[in-house]
Amino acid sequence: MNIHALADLQKTLTPHVPLSKSRLETLCILLLGMIGARTVNLTHIATERPSRALVASTYRRLQRFFQHVTLPEDWTVGLVTALIGNPRSWYLCLDRTNWKIGQTDVNMLVLAVVTARFRVPLMWTLLDHSGNSTTAQRIALMKRYLARFEAGTVRMLLADREFIGQEWFAFLVETKIPFAIRMKEEQIIHVEGRALSLRSWLSRCRGVRGFEAVLPGRAGHPDLPLHFGARRIKGGELLVVASSHPASGERILRLYRKRWFIECLFADSKTRGLNLEDTRLTLARKLSLLVAITAIAVALLCHAAARLLGHRYPARKAHGYCAKSWFRTGLDEVRRRLRGSPETPIIAPDFVVPRRRRPRVV
Repeated sequence: MNIHALADLQKTLTPHVPLSKSRLETLCILLLGMIGARTVNLTHIATERPSRALVASTYRRLQRFFQHVTLPEDWTVGLVTALIGNPRSWYLCLDRTNWKIGQTDVNMLVLAVVTARFRVPLMWTLLDHSGNSTTAQRIALMKRYLARFEAGTVRMLLADREFIGQEWFAFLVETKIPFAIRMKEEQIIHVEGRALSLRSWLSRCRGVRGFEAVLPGRAGHPDLPLHFGARRIKGGELLVVASSHPASGERILRLYRKRWFIECLFADSKTRGLNLEDTRLTLARKLSLLVAITAIAVALLCHAAARLLGHRYPARKAHGYCAKSWFRTGLDEVRRRLRGSPETPIIAPDFVVPRRRRPRVV
């Protein structure tokens, strides 16, 4: 890690993070250390510190950071949105990721921002149980989003078939959040005056098919008229996507394809990037703090890639996919700068976090 890069990052983040000088320096060591070492494991990050201090001393310093530091909920939102440029509207992807630390299950519900160049975690909830999230947990996460952003900033909310339910859909419609969510084949719909499962209605589906149907109300919730796009995928399985936005079946399916970006984000945070699963932290407060730092690191790397490439796009191979993703382009560039004398700061000098999104000291 280059000492000049550490000093520049600390100077940039000073107005935006409510930490003392020593704690902020530790935060910067964590940020740049996990990028340089490509892991969140504290023993490896400790070896990246550019000083004469013993590795054991740095390791203990990092441990004390997670032991004593408490920051406001969603304190990274302002930093992340400033790093990705705060566009007028974006796609949101909702998904869940889980792994094991020894015998402990880590189960996390993540709301991520997807733009043309970025895929970054924005907010998350650590679940205290295994398996799917509940409707109440999803609604609580979206309310946290709506407390900081207007519903008009959501171009489309994308989610897999795990995130369905009458109450959940009714909440999204009521708050005017457009969505495209995959449905289960067993889902009952009302179409042409009949109550049928999606499997029965689409038994002869070949190619792309679009239609309108009503999701029957339950538990006091009204019926919901929705637009659907459907087609058969590999193995003959049905892909059925429901949307509150009036669009053709082909467009609904094309929008839903962007949901895959959150899977790419999980890969960037884990095996292909920062190896989040290497952590030994199990307490929810400490683990949430680590995820927050990882979110800033991911946004910082995409920010570096955008500054490096400008208006260009990463080169594509013959199969049409990028030779390097935006994340990997930024990761290689920042690691190169950390191992030499950086010609330019890692974060642009004009970096500003909107005042209303800066975290407050609690």
